[in-house]
Amino acid sequence: MGVIIKVEYWYRHLISTHFLPPAGYGPRYEELARVVQSEFPDAEVSGFVGRKGSFEIVINGQLVFSKLKTSGFPYEEDVLNMIQCAQDGKPVEEVTRSRMPCVIM
Repeated sequence: MGVIIKVEYWYRHLISTHFLPPAGYGPRYEELARVVQSEFPDAEVSGFVGRKGSFEIVINGQLVFSKLKTSGFPYEEDVLNMIQCAQDGKPVEEVTRSRMPCVIM
């Protein structure tokens, strides 16, 4: 059975009259997609721009990680473990462990 991973991530575009450089979680999605594809070449990984602050990971239709709930980003090993479970036909659980986002003070 093929594993389908969808990632919703936040991305800020240019704002009308104020210039704010594009920012968001696109690079985090791209890195996660690269790691997943290297470990699971048959997995279908796709991403799309979504809600502000989001980094939501869905495996085979089930939410397995939500930055909107945890306020942090997933550990890649946790996501890979859930993909392995899905590939093996085992139950997939929501990952609640997260690393906090970088804060510059």
